[in-house]
Amino acid sequence: MSDMINRIMRAIMLDREFYKEAEADTSLNQEALTIVIIVSVIGGIGAFISSLMAQSFGRAILALLVTSGLGVVNYYIWAYVTHFIGTNMFKGDADPGELLRVLGYASAPRLLTLLGFIPCIGWLISLAGGIWALVAGFFGVQEALDLDTTETLVTVVLGWLAILIITAIVTSVIGVGTAGVGAVLSNFGG
Repeated sequence: MSDMINRIMRAIMLDREFYKEAEADTSLNQEALTIVIIVSVIGGIGAFISSLMAQSFGRAILALLVTSGLGVVNYYIWAYVTHFIGTNMFKGDADPGELLRVLGYASAPRLLTLLGFIPCIGWLISLAGGIWALVAGFFGVQEALDLDTTETLVTVVLGWLAILIITAIVTSVIGVGTAGVGAVLSNFGG
């Protein structure tokens, strides 16, 4: 457990050497997924608390389930979309597993979304965690795909836009609406 916490801290601190190690170490597959699940559930709890304060209990439960579920689904979609873009547009060198590992660890700053319910500043804390996770994702993608800065930026932004569109469609269809999109996006962050 202490090794996992150490790896999470290195990922949060944007340690490029760590992202190189995570890219290559297939034994970290389950741990990366575990981090995403924990972060997604915590984001779901934050969405639940926020929705509970503003809406009904039923809407709060829906926000919890949708936010938690989409956090995990978005992780897979982002990894595969990023892989597709990076390898096809820029001839990056990685397999999807490498991206799943680095993006799993890069999601750790999203733990801040639990504080999203705090009046007046909660949204800012969640946003900061999301931006930090996006930056961590940038470093992870750059190491995994072996791309230059511009190629990595284009790859990450296009992958993120794909997730934004998918999330907006799913939350609209489910009926969570704009409150749900905001909760999901603060959970996704990247």
